[in-house]
Amino acid sequence: MTSSAAGTSKRASFGERARAAIARHGHLCVGVDPHEALLASWGLTADAAGLREFGLRVVEAAAGRVGFVKPQVSFFERHGSAGFAALEDVLGAARSTGLLVIADAKRGDIGSTMDAYAAAWLTPGSPLEADALTASPYLGVGALGGTFDHALAHGKGVFVLAATSNPEATALQRATAPGGDTVSARVLGEVSARNALTAEAGEWGSLGFVIGATVDWSEAGLSPFTPSAPILAPGFGHQGARPDQLEAVYGAMSHAVVASESRSILSAGPDGIVDAIAAAARAYAPVIEGSTVD
Repeated sequence: MTSSAAGTSKRASFGERARAAIARHGHLCVGVDPHEALLASWGLTADAAGLREFGLRVVEAAAGRVGFVKPQVSFFERHGSAGFAALEDVLGAARSTGLLVIADAKRGDIGSTMDAYAAAWLTPGSPLEADALTASPYLGVGALGGTFDHALAHGKGVFVLAATSNPEATALQRATAPGGDTVSARVLGEVSARNALTAEAGEWGSLGFVIGATVDWSEAGLSPFTPSAPILAPGFGHQGARPDQLEAVYGAMSHAVVASESRSILSAGPDGIVDAIAAAARAYAPVIEGSTVD
C-alpha cells in the first residue's frame, strides 16, 4: 500500500463496527440506568456524583466482556449541568475502553434543531460524543435526514424507533399507512432504503432500528430487511424476554440484534456485577448470519 493510499483509508462504519462487536462478544448490551433505588442499593448518593461513580463502575465491569453499553440519558439530564458533566465522563470512559456507546436520548425534531442534536451526540470530539444515538421518526423519517447524513459522515450510527414494546405505542405504530403497510413497516422500509444507498456491498447499514423483544413481528407488520443493520432490542432481562428466545423473536434478523439488559444485571450490585455481566454475555452467543428459524 502506498503512503497516499494509507492516508486515505477510511474508518469502519458504525454498522460494521457493530457487526464486529457482536461477532466478538455476542449480542448483549449493558444498560446504564441509574435508578435511585439502584444507587441506594449500591451505597451511592442520588446525585450527579453518585451517577458518575455508578456509570464508571458499570463501564469498568462491561469492558472486555460485552461490545455495547447504553447510558439512559434522562437519569443524568435530571441533575442539570452536573448530571451532564457526569454523563460526559461516563461516555468518555466507555469509548476509551473500546466499548460501542449508544446514547439512549430518543431525540426527534425537525430542521436545524435536529441537526443540532446530531452535532451534540455524533460529532467526534464533542463532550457528549457517542457511537450511536436513538432517535424518533414520528415527525417523519425525512426529518432525520440531516442526522443520518451527519452520522454517516463521521462513522456513527442512529437507532430509529420502529416497533417499541410499550403498549401505548401500539395504536400509532401499527396503524396502516397509505399502501397498506403499518407505520412501523414504513419506517423500516424508508430507513432500509437509505442504508441500501449508503452501505458498501456486503456491509451492514449504520442506520439501525429499535424493535422490542416483546414485539410480534407478524402483528406489527414487520419482515426481514436488507441490507442488515443493527437492531437495538429492549425487553430482555427484567422485562421478561430471555436470551434463548432471541432467534424465535427475531428470526432471520437474529444475527443483528443488540440485546439490551439493565436492571437484571445492575441489581447484582457493585460486588456482583462483573459475574452478572459475564454470565449474561455467555447466554447471548453470536447467531450466525444467514441462519433462519423454522
